[in-house]
Amino acid sequence: MDMPVAEAVLKEAKAVLDECGVAFFLRHGTCLGAVRDGAFIPWDDDLDIGSVIGLHGLTEDKVLETAKVFEEQGFHVDVIDSELHLSVDMKRHGIQMDWTCYRIVDGNIYQWPVIEIPASLHEDLKPIEFLGETFMVPNPPEKYFELKYGPDWQTPKSAGGFEDEVLEQMETAAKTADSKSRDLLKLSDTFDATNHNTRMRVFDSSGDAIERASVSLAATTVLTGLDNAETNADGFVYFNLPEEACYVVAVEVEGHREILYLEELEPGVDYVYKPDPDRPAGRANALINSGQFANQ
Repeated sequence: MDMPVAEAVLKEAKAVLDECGVAFFLRHGTCLGAVRDGAFIPWDDDLDIGSVIGLHGLTEDKVLETAKVFEEQGFHVDVIDSELHLSVDMKRHGIQMDWTCYRIVDGNIYQWPVIEIPASLHEDLKPIEFLGETFMVPNPPEKYFELKYGPDWQTPKSAGGFEDEVLEQMETAAKTADSKSRDLLKLSDTFDATNHNTRMRVFDSSGDAIERASVSLAATTVLTGLDNAETNADGFVYFNLPEEACYVVAVEVEGHREILYLEELEPGVDYVYKPDPDRPAGRANALINSGQFANQ
């Protein structure tokens, strides 16, 4: 991001939300940089703010009304309604901003990548000084960072280090997921016609199918839990997609780990993964749709 422009956009957004009477907090990397460093993280590429529907008087109607105000103020706005949140994706002066309004599910909200955060951390928000103004953050922020980034959240990470950290979070979530959540995605190297409606084949950069590639999968917009498996001898991994949604996919091939942060996947499709040597990280919608899943 162009940091001076990002600062101006964040302050513009704050003015809109304050005027509309909407309580919001900094989240993700924006929050981490503000609390830990007193600045944006240098390699961050967007602004992340959040609210919780049902707290501080926020309703879904209020979110939609406020999104219209943002449009009137010159923001490009796209509202995405999903099981876990109303996501108001905005762009202003070339800066991407995500205002995610979370729904409370059994006392928790779910932040990317399917990290369970108690809603109680957002009931009594903590004020901090940032960029010469007062912003709110989860309270206590240290507890939020431990849940979101792990116990070493105080150690700054490079972009690559962040990706490794996210993959570790996904692997930990997969190991600790209860049987019910693991049963939803049903990742496996063996096809089962009663359980699998989609598959993905993993290739290396030379176009050869890879056996024992590690694949982790989680939805970011519906509560599916997270699961992982290794590919079979033909490079396939099979899974069940409950619905068309946005998913995060992590693939480890021959020591190379890539996290695909945003993959719009739908049931009944054959997908292909192939690394791009010229772009080893940061891809979106990188999986190739190779046709209808043959169900075999």
